[in-house]
Amino acid sequence: MNEDNEAAIVYAKKYLEDLLSFFGLNTDVYATNSDDEVIELNIPSTRLNGFLIGQRGETLRSLQFITSNALRSHDFALDRVNIDVADYKKQRSDRLAKKAAEWIKTVQDSGEPMELEPMNAADRRVVHKEAAEAGLTSESAGEGRDRHIVLKTNP
Repeated sequence: MNEDNEAAIVYAKKYLEDLLSFFGLNTDVYATNSDDEVIELNIPSTRLNGFLIGQRGETLRSLQFITSNALRSHDFALDRVNIDVADYKKQRSDRLAKKAAEWIKTVQDSGEPMELEPMNAADRRVVHKEAAEAGLTSESAGEGRDRHIVLKTNP
């Protein structure tokens, strides 16, 4: 890992820890950078889990956005951030992958396309990945909050 990426990780970790301290939460944030594209920041389980995650992960996404913008404003090349609280995102991703497997089976059995409910970009990535592994075609359709996935069998 190069020095610039290391500096970005240290900055992001400290920035998030400082931000959390404003909410009265003094905790260590665990930072990693597995693929040189995204800084992974993990907040351990605390009394504020629900508050930090927010409704359907909205607060968590906001924390990511703020931290990413702080990196950008300091001209770090590595500015993509993924924040997780007490493995919330990992567990959510695992549950979504199981649901996606059910949707994929339905499409495979019927041969008919299936339009899914609107979901955020991270959730769509999970479904696209599952569909690709199962040999289905998936595409995103719609705009903004109405963006959703359409699953189809391959022609």
